[in-house]
Amino acid sequence: MKEKNNVSKSKWKRLFRKKWFFPALYLGISALLLTAVLWYQSGTNDADQAEEDKGIFDSLSFDDNEEATPVAEQDEVVKSPVAEDAEATVVTKFYDHNADSESQENALVLYDNKYYQSTGVDYAAADGGSFEVLAALSGTVTEVKEDALHGNVVQLEHKNGVTTYYASLEDVKVEAGQEVKQGDVLAAAGQSLFAKDKATHVHFEVRNGDTAVNPETFLNQPVSKLQEAKAESVQEDAADTAGQTEQQQADTEAPADENTDAEAEAPADENADAEAAPSEDEEEPKPDAGEEEAPKQDDEKQPEEDATSSRSSAQT
Repeated sequence: MKEKNNVSKSKWKRLFRKKWFFPALYLGISALLLTAVLWYQSGTNDADQAEEDKGIFDSLSFDDNEEATPVAEQDEVVKSPVAEDAEATVVTKFYDHNADSESQENALVLYDNKYYQSTGVDYAAADGGSFEVLAALSGTVTEVKEDALHGNVVQLEHKNGVTTYYASLEDVKVEAGQEVKQGDVLAAAGQSLFAKDKATHVHFEVRNGDTAVNPETFLNQPVSKLQEAKAESVQEDAADTAGQTEQQQADTEAPADENTDAEAEAPADENADAEAAPSEDEEEPKPDAGEEEAPKQDDEKQPEEDATSSRSSAQT
């Protein structure tokens, strides 16, 4: 036992004699102390932060009875009235007055030997079969009717004066006054007399107030884009109206100025003519008294000469 104790003591002595032993010991102790300090501070900060967060949360007032409005309802995105798996494409486009001639030609509908400008788009399946027609936006069904020319018609009203219009339907699933969500099935695609050459299809329109807009332009766009487009359209109309009014005022004032100039010049010309040519009522200027008497003196001498000559002839 003594030998073992002596060996262990000698090992510790040799270990203490190493140059790196005490620096390593100091570093180890410092690391432990630093870890303990950091752990203590982190625990204190977490508690303080939790108290601060709780105070901020308590200062906020929430009404439990107030219903939260989903963001999707605040600014819903316009969707296609046809499901993606239906494989239906646009066969008639919206007639845009600013489009090229080819696009405008594809936006004409032939009926009764006359061409009409399309105010919406027509969807039809490649195989000519029927497919489900979906609500492009959430809203209220305001009209369900059977039209002799356009087939079965469904109209939805949405927020901010936006309406969607669906025609050439069959097997209608909704009724007037019903609330529908975006993507709900309204009916199935059918046929109509107005576009009978399209066979089975659905006619879809988006209206901003009383104005029909191009549905393809606003697909996958928020409803607020419709409002911005309406505001821009109103400003353009106001600018055009103001320009037309100014032009009309300019056209109205121009003849008045011409007439004024003509009236101002006419009296001057008339006065000049009046001064140059005397009127018929005015007497011609009479000659002077001397000019009138000269012929009279000659006339008096002439008889006297005649009398003297006659007397001379008589005496002879």
